[in-house]
Amino acid sequence: MSVSQALATSWRDEWGRLLALLVAQYRRLDLAEDGLADAFEAAARTWPADGVPTNPPAWLLTAARRRIVDRLRSERVLAAKMPLLAIDAELTEEAQRVMVDPGEGIRDERLRLVLLCAHPSLAPEAAAALTLRLVLGVSTDDIARLFLVSTPTMAARLTRARHKLAGATFAVPDRLELDERIASAASIAYLAFTSGYAPGSGPDVHRPELAGEAIRLVRVLREVSPGHAELDALLALMLLQHARRDARVADGDLVLLPDQDRGRWYVEEIAEGLDLLAPLVSATPNRWLVEALIASEHAIAVTPDETNWVRITGYYRELEEITGSPVVRLNRAVAVAEADGPLAGLALLDGLDLPGHRLHAVRGQLLQQAGRADEARAELAAAIELVDNDAERRYLVKRLAAY
Repeated sequence: MSVSQALATSWRDEWGRLLALLVAQYRRLDLAEDGLADAFEAAARTWPADGVPTNPPAWLLTAARRRIVDRLRSERVLAAKMPLLAIDAELTEEAQRVMVDPGEGIRDERLRLVLLCAHPSLAPEAAAALTLRLVLGVSTDDIARLFLVSTPTMAARLTRARHKLAGATFAVPDRLELDERIASAASIAYLAFTSGYAPGSGPDVHRPELAGEAIRLVRVLREVSPGHAELDALLALMLLQHARRDARVADGDLVLLPDQDRGRWYVEEIAEGLDLLAPLVSATPNRWLVEALIASEHAIAVTPDETNWVRITGYYRELEEITGSPVVRLNRAVAVAEADGPLAGLALLDGLDLPGHRLHAVRGQLLQQAGRADEARAELAAAIELVDNDAERRYLVKRLAAY
C-alpha cells in the first residue's frame, strides 16, 4: 500500500476511533482533535521516507498522545504529574496493544463520542456538521462544501458547537436517555442524507458525497450500538435511495424516477438494503421502515410499468398516519394518481399548505395528466417563480414549454 493510500485509509477508517480514545483519555475535544490532526501531518511528512508502519493506527495514536502531552506541558496543566507520565516506549506499546485488539473499549468510546455530538444542546444542523467532523473525520472545507456555506462560516459553526459541549459529560447515559440519543444521532444522519438529495439553491442537482457520508455514519451507529432495528431500517432506506445516484442526473439535468436508466442503479447496494429489510417486514412500523418499504418497491420493479403502486399507496397512507407530514401527503398524492388516476391524486392535495415550489409542481403535473392544460400551466408558472435550484428550474421550464 502506498503512503497516500495508507493515509487516506487511516483517515477514513480510523479517525473516529482514534479521536474517541483521545477524548476519553484527555477529556478535551480541542486537545484530542489538534493532537490527532498533528499526528496525521507528521505521518504525511515522515512515512514517505521511513515507510508505512506495520500498524498505522497505533503509530498515529502514539504520535497524537505525544503532541497532546507536549501541549499539556506547555500549559503547565500536568506539571505536577510529569514524573508519572509513561515514557514514549510505554505509550507506543499501549497503542500497539489497543489497536491490535480493540475489543469493547474503542466501541464504547466511539459511542460516547457519537452521543456527545448528538447532545440536545446542539441544533440539528450544527450536530450534523460536528458529527461529520469528529466521528467521520470529514474536513471543515468538505463539510462547508457539503452544506453549501463558506469554509469560515462552517469553521465558526463548528467552533460554537464545540464551545456548547465544553461542559458536557462523556458518560454513556442510562438506557432511556441512551435510546433517545441514539435516535437523535440517527435523525442527524438522516438530515445529512436528505440534504444530499434535496436540491438546494444553485446549480447542484444533488450531492451524493454528503449522502455517502451519512450512510457511513449510520454504519458507525450500528457498530457502536448494535441491536437497533430502527438503524437497520434507516440504513436500508439510505442504501436503496443512494443506489440510484448515478441515474438521477443526465448532462446536468434532473431525471425523475420513471425516466431513470435502471441499468445505472447499484445492484449490490439494493441487495444489501433488501437483505436488511427482510427480517423487519413484520416489525412494528416506524417512519424509516415504511419509507424503506416504499423504496424497495421501486428497487424491485424492473421497469416503471411493473411498479406496484397500490402497495405503495398503502405504505404512504401508513407513513402519513405516523408522521402527519404535508410532504408525505404530497408524495402520497403522486402515488395515488399512479394507482387511481390524477383526479384522485388532486383530491388529496385539496387544502394542503406547503411552502415552496413543490406543491405547485405536483399540482401542475396532475392537472396536465387530467387534461386541464390552462390550470396546469398556471401551476407550473407559479412553481418556476418559487424554485431556487437551477436544474429543477430547467426541468419545470421544459415541462411548461411542452404545452
